[in-house]
Amino acid sequence: MDLDKLSKELSYALRHAPHEYELELDENGWVDVQQLLEALREAKRWREVKEEHLFQMIEASAKKRHEISGGKIRALYGHSVPQKISKEKKQPPEVLYHGTATRFVSSIMESGLLPKGRQYVHLSEDTETALQVGKRRDEKPVLLKIHAKKAWEEGTAFYFGNEKVWLADEISAKYITIC
Repeated sequence: MDLDKLSKELSYALRHAPHEYELELDENGWVDVQQLLEALREAKRWREVKEEHLFQMIEASAKKRHEISGGKIRALYGHSVPQKISKEKKQPPEVLYHGTATRFVSSIMESGLLPKGRQYVHLSEDTETALQVGKRRDEKPVLLKIHAKKAWEEGTAFYFGNEKVWLADEISAKYITIC
């Protein structure tokens, strides 16, 4: 079983296109594991997928994109489905980071960070992760420093995604500096 390909398939199904798999996400993004497995098994490539493969995939993943609990599974972040996935607000660390393509910097410094096609803005606790994300769109991304604690104190909502990813509805430009 190719766990990396399984992770990508699940990310697509749970973050972007649950309707294509006839999945019903609850208000927190959870779906029944058995419903997901049945949907996956409709495709020839996933006919042999079992619940144990899902656990193995989650354990093997460095990005920690999914979690399983109580017979349900969900993607932890990156949703673009129209239904807003509820997250619990949490005070962020002093600073967070965001890696972006050079071509987006002037717009960000003017309008702030906006979720665009996703539900939340994605931020990183460390510069390495932020730069890795930025490299998806630019060989030499720009690293932005987000003054998260100050933004939080002034009313910006932050949500814990996982040990490397924080989420926000949007970040005003006044809390962003270029590193």
